[in-house]
Amino acid sequence: MSNKVIMLGNEAIARGAYEAGVTVSSAYPGTPSTEISEILCKYNEVYTEWAPNEKVAVEVAFGASVAGARTLACMKHVGLNVASDPIYTFAYTGVSGGAVIVVADDPGLASSQNEQDTRMIARSAHIPVLEPSDSQEAKDFTVLAYEISEKYDTPVILRTTTKLAHSQSVVEIKDRVEVPLKPYERNVKKYVMMPASAIGRHVYVEEREKRLSEDANTLSVNKIENGDSKIGFITSGIAYQYVKEVCPEASVLKLGLVNPLPKKLIEEFVSSVETVYVFEELEPVIEEQVKSWGLKVLGKELFTRQGEYSANLLRKVLFGKTQEVYQKQQAPNRPPILCPGCPHRSVFSVLKKLKIHASGDIGCYTLGAVAPLDVIDTTVCMGASISALHGMEKAGGKEFIKNWVAVIGDSTFLHTGVNSLINMVYNKATGTVIILDNRTTGMTGHQEHSATGKTLKGEETYAVDLKSLCLAVGVPNVVEINAFDVQTLEKTIKESVLGDVLTVIIAKAPCALLKGQKFLTYNVIDDEKCKKCGMCLKIGCPAISKRDGKMVIDDTMCNGCGLCLNYCKFGAIEVKSR
Repeated sequence: MSNKVIMLGNEAIARGAYEAGVTVSSAYPGTPSTEISEILCKYNEVYTEWAPNEKVAVEVAFGASVAGARTLACMKHVGLNVASDPIYTFAYTGVSGGAVIVVADDPGLASSQNEQDTRMIARSAHIPVLEPSDSQEAKDFTVLAYEISEKYDTPVILRTTTKLAHSQSVVEIKDRVEVPLKPYERNVKKYVMMPASAIGRHVYVEEREKRLSEDANTLSVNKIENGDSKIGFITSGIAYQYVKEVCPEASVLKLGLVNPLPKKLIEEFVSSVETVYVFEELEPVIEEQVKSWGLKVLGKELFTRQGEYSANLLRKVLFGKTQEVYQKQQAPNRPPILCPGCPHRSVFSVLKKLKIHASGDIGCYTLGAVAPLDVIDTTVCMGASISALHGMEKAGGKEFIKNWVAVIGDSTFLHTGVNSLINMVYNKATGTVIILDNRTTGMTGHQEHSATGKTLKGEETYAVDLKSLCLAVGVPNVVEINAFDVQTLEKTIKESVLGDVLTVIIAKAPCALLKGQKFLTYNVIDDEKCKKCGMCLKIGCPAISKRDGKMVIDDTMCNGCGLCLNYCKFGAIEVKSR
């Protein structure tokens, strides 16, 4: 079967894994990679799962590969940091069944805390990297990645970016190729990375990379597109599309394999063109290698290391002007804000009232750092809220943290927060940790996790009980509270931050956007009772606004969570049934 359809880049990667005969896929949701697993799970021939974190996902992929299966692990670029421990050694062990690790970078910081470049980590780990430039290549390069993985005995990274992941183009789809499991053979020197084995495998990795680098010169995905000999570009990925749009007549060396680089092919191209630009998003990974070979090219002295590239960026650098492709409209400023009825807002409103600082984490609740809530003071990476609070106490003592707490979501707590909590218990901390349990991985689009009771495929399964888990690791005081019970929440937080034992407060209420929820009430403001004091505005609910001097609740947005009722001293807010 072969036909053409329009696919997102992520959808095409999932299709490529399916067509390549992948048996096992493990991932942790992270924008912009999340949809790969959500789409792949629809193919019943592939076992798919959400792992607690990216490290576990890669270790699952390693095990599946050792068992002889083609396997996939997916994550965003910061997830690669979490997965680096097994990945660096996976490069040493190599594979049995082909292993591909999809890593989605985020130039422009659409949904991330940094702009790191996966190619730099791959170079350090000596892992080959393929980078597609459209959805067709996303599918084809995924299939190719398995061929390279098995031919060269290495895991392969498929690098994507936000633009590629979420853009659509035409894809020719084909039938699945069933790949039987390779027979297992015990091989201690290959798979047991004790020092004696690792010494030999390191030599193997270097020899493998040299062989792959030589073969890259004739690899079909690295190709010269001859054009005007006066101007040329070395480029890859989505940046290639901008080059073809702005300079269709230029000569182009399009790299599909971006690590290791095809030195001879690059030397041939540079020698045939008068002026060569290296056009690559983020770090000068290609440029620095090319310049180190003594080749004259232009790169980051002209093009920024920051943000997402565009055709207009290239136009501006080359020609000093941009092209308006659409009429600009003056849109109102819409800063990100927590949704109406979000349980995080309730917790943050109490912290704000108590003038308590929060060591924050990665999730929707990071929005607690901005007005009008203004309670989160730090955010670094997943799980860091708890570790940072511990560090604050050890540095400044109990006096310092008497007006501090750590806040972390349920999915993030299970991702890397558990280890941080164990560290607090082990090292005799007395801080307060608030787990914002909204029963989902809200920040990436409501994926299941190990405490929701459902798998990636929606099947019923065991749900981790967060309270029991906290008690099991030794937390002396664990309290579960309805996130919208602000009176109990306030009382508990007050007692906890001044107490002398480690306390975990589990603030429970489902995400307002979870499927299947029914909202039977909404709130309205009685103009006669309202004193226009503005207290209801301080919670930052987007359903509440001030219009023509009056406080108004938009009943199409309000879901009746009742938080505003706690802040109106005049009883001006009434509950209505839908």
